[in-house]
Amino acid sequence: TAHYAMGGIPTTNDAEVLMDNETIVPGMYAAGECACVSVHGSNRLGTNSLLDINVFGKRAGNAAADYANAASFTDLPEDPAKEVRELVEGLRAGTGTERVADIRRQLQEAMDRGAQVFRTEESLTEVLGVIHDLRVRYKNVEVQDRGKRFNTDLLEAIELGFLLDLAEVLVFAARNRKESRGGHMRDDFPNRDDENYLKHTMAYLTGDPHSADPDDHITLDWKPVVFTKNEQGELRYPPLERKY
Repeated sequence: TAHYAMGGIPTTNDAEVLMDNETIVPGMYAAGECACVSVHGSNRLGTNSLLDINVFGKRAGNAAADYANAASFTDLPEDPAKEVRELVEGLRAGTGTERVADIRRQLQEAMDRGAQVFRTEESLTEVLGVIHDLRVRYKNVEVQDRGKRFNTDLLEAIELGFLLDLAEVLVFAARNRKESRGGHMRDDFPNRDDENYLKHTMAYLTGDPHSADPDDHITLDWKPVVFTKNEQGELRYPPLERKY
């Protein structure tokens, strides 16, 4: 199981969700394990996520309240629930032969085998191939419980689709970062490369996720690292060598 994700939904210091490096999504906030304001850098120390949740949960609540007090109502789309309803109804009506548990287990095994802390170009490329195959099979999945009350089978099917998205973006970004840094250890690139990779990876799903080549539907960008300095102009927390 994953202990913690060093990335997440990009946010400002007030937990406002960012569409890109600078553009704020009005009225949308994220805090805690799902978010990345990036106070942890490339690795997180034990229990620091609790501080993260307390600090940015409060900041998110305050910022959301301020926004709600000042914002005016906007017109809703004609059918705002259409996309979600079609997703849910499509899964409930599916008559395929694939099982959610089988695909999820094989995704877990592939990630554990090739995208653990220690990775290589070969292992990450292999995992991307597995994820593509699982995406194709996911289109043929059947939810056995077709009920509308407390349907955990349906919930797990929905979550699996998002797990496939997240896994592919994570592995694709890891393959692109040809260095070792923090919790990302490339056996084929064992040294940290500040000249080329002292920056955050920003990843976006921009096309058909079922295309075989991730380059067709994942766009990578970069965001600069913010360093704080002391009164003498020195970095408070300079990058140090990670020793395993």
